[in-house]
Amino acid sequence: MKGTKATNVKNTTGLAEALNQVLADSYALMSLTHLAHWNVEGPGFFALHTAFQTQYEELFTAIDEIAERIRALDAYAIGGLGSLAQAAQMKEFAAPLSQEDYVRFLIAANEKLVTDAVRAREMAGAANDQESQDLMVGRITLHQKTIWMLKSFLKG
Repeated sequence: MKGTKATNVKNTTGLAEALNQVLADSYALMSLTHLAHWNVEGPGFFALHTAFQTQYEELFTAIDEIAERIRALDAYAIGGLGSLAQAAQMKEFAAPLSQEDYVRFLIAANEKLVTDAVRAREMAGAANDQESQDLMVGRITLHQKTIWMLKSFLKG
């Protein structure tokens, strides 16, 4: 079967662009979470410091998985801090902030990522790319859980 790919994926250009958006969002969120990890202070320090570390370490692994999926689609992953930041368009923050403000900023960043991951999931479905769709389902699930946990902290 000359020229046949392992999966029956069609229309991958738009999908690769959508996955690159999730890649950029994930990279920006990792950086923001790492910044919060370094600088958080207050009575919730230990819990937030540990939670933020878990989150940025998980994002580091996810970034590689997303980029490799883009390459599996025979497209190229974006890179470079300037390109990633421009693509992500996430609101940045600077230390010092209250622990609640770090959490609020990270909730908003996670929500943006979920929105873009849902778009990529839908495009993967339309392209009959179950592997990319599954990757996005996992990302959405994780970030929805992160949003819930961060929002729960604010109720304390």
